[in-house]
This record gives sequence, C-alpha cells and structure tokens, in this order.
Amino acid sequence: MCGRYAASRGAEELASVFGIETWEPEETLVPDYNVAPTKEVYAVLDRPLKGSPDPRPSRQLRRLRWGLVPSWSRTPEGAARMINARAETVHEKPSFRQAFASRRCLLPADGYYEWVTGRQERELEVEGRRKRPRKQPYFVTPADGSVFAMAGLYEFWRDPTLRGGHPRAWWVTCAVITTEAEATPLAAAPADGPASLAEIHPRMPLMLTPDRWDDWLDPARTDPGDLAGLLLPPPPGLLRAHPVPTAVSDVRNNGPELLTELAAPEEGTLF
Repeated sequence: MCGRYAASRGAEELASVFGIETWEPEETLVPDYNVAPTKEVYAVLDRPLKGSPDPRPSRQLRRLRWGLVPSWSRTPEGAARMINARAETVHEKPSFRQAFASRRCLLPADGYYEWVTGRQERELEVEGRRKRPRKQPYFVTPADGSVFAMAGLYEFWRDPTLRGGHPRAWWVTCAVITTEAEATPLAAAPADGPASLAEIHPRMPLMLTPDRWDDWLDPARTDPGDLAGLLLPPPPGLLRAHPVPTAVSDVRNNGPELLTELAAPEEGTLF
C-alpha cells in the first residue's frame, strides 16, 4: 500500500522534469517530508485549460487533496480511506473506474515509507509478551535519485452544502494506484534488513517510468483493455530501501531529517 510518502521537489523542478506547460504560483506547496492522507499534494495531469477556447489538453501541475472522493458520494467523509486503488481491480471498482478511464495523473514523490515489524519484535508478539510491536520505518526511493512518479487517479466532487461561487464548492481529490510488491532483490539491500520490497510489504505504489508518462496522462485513451498494459510494474532493480528514524511514524514530525539513512534499524526494531 501507500500510506505515507515524501515530496520535497519544488514546482519549478517538477515543471522541468514533467514538461509542465501550466502551473499557478498561488498553488505552490512547501516541501513535505511526511505526506499523510487528506493533505494537499502535487499532481501532474493533462487536461484542457479551464476557460480556454483551445480544447487540446495542456500538461498542468495542480494541487489536489490525497484521498479520493467519488463524484457520486454524498459526503467526503470516507476520503481518508480512499487513498489507494489496486491495479488489479481499478478498472471495475465503482469508486475508481470512471477516473481510471479518463482522469489519470502522476503524483511526484521522493519515495514512500513503509513499516516493518522487526524479527525480534515478531517473536515476542508470537510468545504473547508484547501486544504492540515496535515497527521500523523504511524509505523506498529510486536508486538513481530521480523523481518517483506514482500512477494516480483524480476526481471532482461538488459540495452540495455550498453555493456555486464558493471557493471550496468543488473538491479535486486523488488516489495512488498500488501493485504487488517486487520480490526481486533491491538495488541496494540494507544490512540486517529486507532484501526485497515484498519483504517490507506485499503492496507498493505503481511507479511509472518516463516512457509511460505520455500514454498514462493522455485523456483520449479511455479503453480499459488498452490501459491495462500501462499497469504493468516497472523493470525490477530501480528502487532501493533504507531504514529511517522512527520519528516519521508521528505525522506531526516533518523535515528532511526524516529521510536520514540509518546504518541499521534502530535498537529494538532489528529486522
């Protein structure tokens, strides 16, 4: 799954990486090293500009809320639970199928966090000596330092309690598509740690390599069968993972120190 990630790249850098044609300075976000559900995040999407007579899609950098609210939903209360969509079923789930057909986006990140219960902690749990095992967070990121482009969906939702001209009458929300985690060896496996992403968690965000970006963002591609090929996992060996401070487990903590690469898991959390 993807329940937390880091996104520190600025709008100008993202505009260069993704070939952005339009972005609004007032939508600029500050670096966020502990992105949690319901926060606002950057998204890259191809869509005609609002109010423009030109019907052609323009590549935009937009600010969306993480946690998808289906257009038919009566309230936005379930958004925090709709942060992920499974690649295997996204084409058929009522909450996601329309967005998958025509409202796809890329969610730029430095990488994502996942938590592993240490071997010693698991043994204590099995013995009934510890009910809440301490977990070691790992940060998964491209081995070459490039932007982690997660496949995403976005949706529009109209708040029926607000008048039409209200600035918050329309919500634009998003979800991350996840896929089965790689079982192949990591590009750089940490000492005394998991050797593959599957050993960290059975799911992972679907990372799209640059050669798939244009096809994924193209709103003219609407056939689920045609889009299925874009849901294939990336080539193995592109990602690495390393243990980071347990401070990231508290969403109130936020700063570059959360990405600090530890030489080994923190005491009490050994894999």
